[in-house]
Amino acid sequence: MAAYEIVRPVGQVQVPAPRTPTRPERCWGVEDVAAFLDVPVRTVYEWRRTGYGPRGRRVGRWLRYDPAEVRAWFADLDDRPAAS
Repeated sequence: MAAYEIVRPVGQVQVPAPRTPTRPERCWGVEDVAAFLDVPVRTVYEWRRTGYGPRGRRVGRWLRYDPAEVRAWFADLDDRPAAS
């Protein structure tokens, strides 16, 4: 008999759960937000200045947006036409 013995469990075989991505989706820059919303980059900067639009955060000197927050902001927009 060998000094050690490989013992395998009898019965069900456990399959490991699929791995979830550990890296979150990358942040968007102003250009990415403008492209997603189909507006000029200048509009995104103007919205930030006036307090409108999706929330952006400074990362050093760069302005970054969480893509999920941009999508949520867009989904929450009132799609009724403005009163004239």
